[in-house]
Amino acid sequence: MASVDRKAVIVGISGCSSSGKTTLARLLRDIFPNTFILHEDDFYKQDDQIPIGADGLADWDCAGAIALPDMEQALAYIRTKGASPVSRGSLSQRADHGTARRKRRPVSRSSPSISAAASSASPTATSIMNTTLTNTQQPNLFSKEDQNSVGKCPVPDETIEALKAKVKAWLEPGHAGHKLVAAQDAASAALKICIFDGFLLYCEATRAAMDQIDVRLFLRVSHAKATQRREARDGYVTLDGFWQDPPGYVDKIVWPNYVEAHKWLFTGGDVEGTPDKAVLDTNSILTQTDQGVDVDMATTLEWAVTTLMRELEDKYL
Repeated sequence: MASVDRKAVIVGISGCSSSGKTTLARLLRDIFPNTFILHEDDFYKQDDQIPIGADGLADWDCAGAIALPDMEQALAYIRTKGASPVSRGSLSQRADHGTARRKRRPVSRSSPSISAAASSASPTATSIMNTTLTNTQQPNLFSKEDQNSVGKCPVPDETIEALKAKVKAWLEPGHAGHKLVAAQDAASAALKICIFDGFLLYCEATRAAMDQIDVRLFLRVSHAKATQRREARDGYVTLDGFWQDPPGYVDKIVWPNYVEAHKWLFTGGDVEGTPDKAVLDTNSILTQTDQGVDVDMATTLEWAVTTLMRELEDKYL
């Protein structure tokens, strides 16, 4: 049962860049009620504060690139207020689950960007966390991550509709899930679900944030698949511009950082090998241990829906 001061359950989805986190987050948001997404990428520091590696490349895949105190404050806000510190952008209610590819104009790091332009009307992650998280009014944080596309939805419509029907039946009166949509009393609101999507949620550097995540899902991916997906992307909107990976960025930055941060979750430290069940159980991290390293999104979505229903029912409803 949820504690009396809890207004939301935070569901983490973590894994290597291009492991399918954002696609899964957007699908789950469209299947479960009272659900919104928080992106770890919305807590990146300003472009000129991103650490520079030994080879001179900006390192966007390390803990030093994230404003961790701001992220921790946001999670605490969500748990106690049941509302997102990120404003609802155009992707919030999209029928394509936020996965349709959009064309973008590349922006140099020295040029104004659509993110920077929007930020003139909306506060940044750092400014909003430093000024208004202690207030009762919900902050209105501009989410630059919702400007990034993750490509065409890889899950068939019939699978999505079947899972929606499954959850809808679970929510009906007389079933355990009904508590998710029914307020406990006239003075309380129904419990919210926050899907927290991030590439670096389950490691020592982010332990304070990890401790605030109630349900911890972890997506695995091979080096080959992560490279293929990442290199197929247009790039990423940043606070100050637009980032496009230089050649070899996955091998020089993305993959080594992923291995270093997540090897503790795997037997022998092999992130393409067998997950360490004892470590996962001790840290309440859930992954598809009965599948290979590269699992299709339809299978992953079915697993995530079933797992989330079970975790909510057993612990928070």
